[in-house]
Amino acid sequence: MIDFELTDEQKWVVENVRKMAAKEFAPTIQEDDIKGHYAPDTFSKLAKMGVTGICFPEKYGGAGMDYISLGLACEELEYVDTSLRTILSVHVGLSGCGIYQWGTEEQKEKFLKPMAGGEKFGVFGLTEPDAGSDVAGMKSYARKDGNHYVLNGQKIWISGADYADLFLVFAYTNKEKKHEGISAFILERGMPGLSTFTLHNKVGIRAGNVGGIVMQDVKVPKENLVGEEGEGFKIAMSCLDNGRFTVAAGSTGLIRACLDASIKYAKERKTFGKPICDYQLVQEMLAKMAANYDAAKLLWLRAGWLKNKGMRNTRETSLAKWLGTVSAFEAANDAIEIHGAYGYSDEYPVGRFLRNAKGEVIYEGTIEVHKLIQAEYVLGYRKDKELRRRLPAYEPAQSPQKIAAP
Repeated sequence: MIDFELTDEQKWVVENVRKMAAKEFAPTIQEDDIKGHYAPDTFSKLAKMGVTGICFPEKYGGAGMDYISLGLACEELEYVDTSLRTILSVHVGLSGCGIYQWGTEEQKEKFLKPMAGGEKFGVFGLTEPDAGSDVAGMKSYARKDGNHYVLNGQKIWISGADYADLFLVFAYTNKEKKHEGISAFILERGMPGLSTFTLHNKVGIRAGNVGGIVMQDVKVPKENLVGEEGEGFKIAMSCLDNGRFTVAAGSTGLIRACLDASIKYAKERKTFGKPICDYQLVQEMLAKMAANYDAAKLLWLRAGWLKNKGMRNTRETSLAKWLGTVSAFEAANDAIEIHGAYGYSDEYPVGRFLRNAKGEVIYEGTIEVHKLIQAEYVLGYRKDKELRRRLPAYEPAQSPQKIAAP
């Protein structure tokens, strides 16, 4: 049975992340977005909050909280700006959970522990210039050379690329096997042949760092192979389940931000002698935002409940990501309509909301990809197979570390 009442610990997460995000990021985020500026201390501030390892066990340096707590933190961060939630998506959802699920104990001790503690920033490298939704179209390859693998290739649209310390990347070890010939590796900043670059002039998420990874004969110790050779595709897809969960949860924060901004403006703005919130067509847009917020939140809460149980949630997470991000984009579009000409300027935040919302509709699986996933489940074409390693179910910590008080 799903209990929709938040625990005291989860309420603590909401209260404290909300207060800290408002204090640490909200005052400067609009200006950072306008200038396209990523504040280098963003990750360290999130680390001080305690969210960089929120859902990992204490023995790995985490806060010992559950996956719903992760989702709640994502919602509160995206309420301020999508760029903040994106950091949790790549660091915790895509990279951290990938190592937690598939890594050896040695890898968890060496890589996950400093990630959870906020000492190292981890990102995820799957997308390439010619390989997005078509993962098998990647060109990166890894050649075995004694006790090392030698990696060559390029990744692009990597959030946090220029500020990351660790990179969970994917490359072919056997091209002839297609999907079953992809393997996963952990790369470290400073390895010879490894470099990164920044992508400028993005339409949205301007306050976040996005770039690429270049691998030129990068020698990676065999101990940095995650899982077994040929398991890379399965690992990547399981990582995407976790990343999509954080995007779905974050989208509700964006919807709520649009709703709050629109309510405030609609009560203040007057036309023909009365506030515009008294007009039915404005009320209709506000009502739709509120309804979509509740629907989107229920969808990701269900996925989080399944994750806490250690159960497969690919279909549920896909649905939550698809409908949540589409609802966020619609909310932002309506928010601009409510603000009128002012919504088309940077005087108010709703233009930023729209530009950010469009990005999350695209990444972590486009609308079309998620529609196909849902159709394949409905038609019975897709059936989840048992993974060799599941993402561990949530186990309550004996003395969980709380999110730092503001």
